[in-house]
Amino acid sequence: MSDTHRTATGNRAPAGPTTLVTNISHLTTNDPSHGTGPLGTLRDAALVIEGDRIAWIGESSRAPATDSHHDAGGCAVVPGFVDSHSHLLFAGDRTEEFNARMTGRPYSAGGIRTTVAATRAATDEELAATLDRHLAEMVRQGTTTTETKSGYGLTADDEARALRVAASRTDEVTYLGAHIVAPEYADDPDGYVALVTGPMLDACAPHARWIDAFCERGAFDGDRTRAVLEAGRAKGLTPRVHANQLGPGPGVRIAVDLAAASADHCTHLTDADVDALAQSATAPEPTVATLLPGCEFSTRSPYPDARRLLDAGATVALSTDCNPGSSFTSSMPFCIAVAVREMGMTPDEALWAATAGGAAALRRTDIGTLRPGARADLALLDAPSPVHLAYRPGVPLVTDVWQAGRHAWGRPTG
Repeated sequence: MSDTHRTATGNRAPAGPTTLVTNISHLTTNDPSHGTGPLGTLRDAALVIEGDRIAWIGESSRAPATDSHHDAGGCAVVPGFVDSHSHLLFAGDRTEEFNARMTGRPYSAGGIRTTVAATRAATDEELAATLDRHLAEMVRQGTTTTETKSGYGLTADDEARALRVAASRTDEVTYLGAHIVAPEYADDPDGYVALVTGPMLDACAPHARWIDAFCERGAFDGDRTRAVLEAGRAKGLTPRVHANQLGPGPGVRIAVDLAAASADHCTHLTDADVDALAQSATAPEPTVATLLPGCEFSTRSPYPDARRLLDAGATVALSTDCNPGSSFTSSMPFCIAVAVREMGMTPDEALWAATAGGAAALRRTDIGTLRPGARADLALLDAPSPVHLAYRPGVPLVTDVWQAGRHAWGRPTG
């Protein structure tokens, strides 16, 4: 193999069995140094998986010998999708709420309380089964990294047990005690913030990497949001923010001020909000604008203006916001299609946002790309190019998925 396509460690001992994936019509690397255009595209390509990493990429005719072989059959190959915002630790069902909304009732943050009651009543095993079911559903649609949050327990014990379940299944776990004010504290929001920043945080911090807050009317105002995030940061958690979903507000500015990894939703932005996100894109700790089109689709709300953010220079990610109330979809391909159709993104921009953009929102460099040394997360598409993700919305194009070098779903490998 050529020097330019060796792993970062060079001539090292094999890290595990090697698998050649060949006969790739269109390989998206998300690394311009490894292909053409901003997405680093290679045609008639192949790649080698060694252990849990990509060991080599290049033209099929130059592929090295490996222990096993998988014929992609002319499929396009993209990095595994990175879903950097989801709420999978829940119990219960909100079908009736959705049905009512489709007949004219507007969405508000208050519906979360229905899920809180069901989640508190669920056993650990039931929470784990729901999480496992949705993680498997995501893998089948090409998602190989998923962030998920607590936020449906709202007591120290319930939040901590949810995070323990999540931490046993995914690396990207977020403490969201500040989802809404717990029902018991409806008349004492400051008392609830004291719980979230005190005993609840102490119980939850060991199981999480991130801390989040829902900065919105009906949830937490700017001062309380800032207090929650600063307390989490003091405990070693990195902030993320539910920002500017239902209307203009201080969420984006707080996110940028605190060097949060992401400001999520970003539906109602002022020019100052857009400028702040654009300026943050070049900062040592940038704040990514994570857009969640499944939420607007499900709530019949205005979509965020991705074009405005991209043209200003902001870094944009796409995610599903999979949750039982406002966005019960686990499909990143669906979100890509909606982003292209409704939010002003090109197919290439949407694909980047759903892979490398999500990685940026999680401050990860080992995922969202297919280059030597990166984690071997990839999705094969039954299509000649990934443009078909937007061109053929709703069609199950993902045929095979590798996750950390393991063939996690699809056809038998040879």
